[in-house]
Amino acid sequence: MVAVSVIAMAVGTGTAALLMAPVALGVMGFGAGGVAAGSTAAGMMSSAAVANGGGVAAGSLVAALQSAGAAGLTSVATVVVGSVGAAAGGAVGWVTSKFRG
Repeated sequence: MVAVSVIAMAVGTGTAALLMAPVALGVMGFGAGGVAAGSTAAGMMSSAAVANGGGVAAGSLVAALQSAGAAGLTSVATVVVGSVGAAAGGAVGWVTSKFRG
């Protein structure tokens, strides 16, 4: 049987992942106005452009992150972020429950 604490951890981290994703994108430099100069996002975009012969490929990680930073997460991305956060939280909750006895 799954402990209530494991379920609570999964729900909490899934929710936190959904709330923190837009914040993390902004901190990295992906925003509504484009990529912030001198940011991590600018470095990623520069590297992607150099590797791709001068432009950022449509559908690449950098393009997807900029899209999410500008317009928000799509419904599919929301489900993925929430699911990954919940799975990670559930795993941590399960492991810690094994050490508490």
